[in-house]
Amino acid sequence: MKENPMRNIRIAKVTVNIGIGEPGDKLKKAHQLLETMTGRKAVFTKTMKRSTFGTPKGREIGTKITLRGEIAKAFLKRALASKENKVKSTSVSDGNFALGIKEHIEIPGTKYDSKIGIFGMDVCVTLERPGYRISRKKLSKPIGQPHRITREETSQFIKTNLGAVVE
Repeated sequence: MKENPMRNIRIAKVTVNIGIGEPGDKLKKAHQLLETMTGRKAVFTKTMKRSTFGTPKGREIGTKITLRGEIAKAFLKRALASKENKVKSTSVSDGNFALGIKEHIEIPGTKYDSKIGIFGMDVCVTLERPGYRISRKKLSKPIGQPHRITREETSQFIKTNLGAVVE
């Protein structure tokens, strides 16, 4: 029997985030690091509202970059290699999983630059099936329950397509 191509799971995007917590030179170095590691343009993340810690609204506190396609898959393979191809089961949810990297120099192919320093980062992966674009349209319709990606399907995708182990 032929498999339904609309049931195939693929990587929608890989988001790499470095949170600093304050604007300044350290944030600019983290921004530069993301751009050199990925070869793409990074953006700054800002505070959305006044917090209990007294950080003003609109202040830049971090940097992130979104990767798609083959570039995303290549970066994800390198990030998984730095974690010994293991993903914690608590980091896997319905159609998403995340990795925390303590030092960016753990990623294969990344060299230490004394001008930049060492930064940790979060790598978040979003999975989707063909047809998910409907939910992002202006007049969107909800995605049906059978078409959504479950936690078990996410774990299976990590094992088969990325060659990693979910522990």
